[in-house]
Amino acid sequence: MKTPIKEQFLVAPFLVFFLVHSTQLGVGVLSFQRDIAEFAGQDSWITVIVSGIIVHVLIWMIYTILNKEKSSLIVIHQNVFGKWLGGLINILFILHFLVISIVVLRTFIEVVQVWMFPSLRTLPLALVYLCSVYYVVSSGFRTVTGVCFIGVIFSLFLIVTFLAPWEFSTLRNLLPVYDHSFKEMANSIKEMTFPFIGFEFLLMYYPFIQKPKTSQKWAHYGNLATMAIYLILMLTALVYFEQEHLLRTSWPTLTMWKIINFSFLERFELIGIAFGAVVVFPKMCLVLWAASRATKELFKVRQIKILVFLLSICLIGSCILKDRDSIDLLQKFVSMVGFYLSIVYIPILFLIYHLRFRMGGKR
Repeated sequence: MKTPIKEQFLVAPFLVFFLVHSTQLGVGVLSFQRDIAEFAGQDSWITVIVSGIIVHVLIWMIYTILNKEKSSLIVIHQNVFGKWLGGLINILFILHFLVISIVVLRTFIEVVQVWMFPSLRTLPLALVYLCSVYYVVSSGFRTVTGVCFIGVIFSLFLIVTFLAPWEFSTLRNLLPVYDHSFKEMANSIKEMTFPFIGFEFLLMYYPFIQKPKTSQKWAHYGNLATMAIYLILMLTALVYFEQEHLLRTSWPTLTMWKIINFSFLERFELIGIAFGAVVVFPKMCLVLWAASRATKELFKVRQIKILVFLLSICLIGSCILKDRDSIDLLQKFVSMVGFYLSIVYIPILFLIYHLRFRMGGKR
């Protein structure tokens, strides 16, 4: 039987909104439009809606399991699959969390290097960023939650900035509607996995929520807010860019920021990147908290020690990725693995759990 978390370490149910929303928003918001439009073209906005609905269903499945088990993913796997097979699956999830942190950190550093400081080395910025992550994660889950709250508040300012490109928009870029095959739409939904990654961390921090059953609606609200932001960004990119131009643009979001110009500020995208550092930081904290917490529960080691080890691997991995091709390749790999571990595996776990425990009537 898993020991319940003490009351002083729990967070209020409404904060799940910020936990879900902040982990879904990350570096993917800068370039997802190009990846989706590669398959779905002007129908990419439909992909965003369908992907958001799929995530809503997955959140419902997750809560159906968690409300029964009242424990984390590590315990659930061991209860469902046994000690050895469950342990192997848990290790896969830990590795997945770790690789996500490497991709998020290295992609953000690449944006800083390309748009702000071309001569900046990866190691110093990664070291400073990870030291900040260590300070937050080592302070406990409540501190991580507070950082997620601040990250969401800061991101609200950036939404207003995407009204500017509509002045130069061409609405006929959205026509014709639903002009792509089912296979093309399915591929675009698969590409949309990386931007929506983050909701599955519910499986790790569920025991840290006060009255966790009441937090489900806040998880859905958080995903709904994410879907709304991605939909706004997708529609803005579609009406602002011609499709050929969009497919050749590495970071459409940053490119749209370039048209914003003030008398006292010529390059607004630099402000956007600075705010992006605050938006990306909560995801880094929660991902590494989840990885270290899962390792602690699985191998019975101190979380602070394993956190230092994971941060070291993240630092080394970030420095190994030298060019755009290697970063993009790893990002596509994470997106593919995330697709199978979330979109595919969670429904499978949901079915196995119900077949084994609900229909069987006993463990």
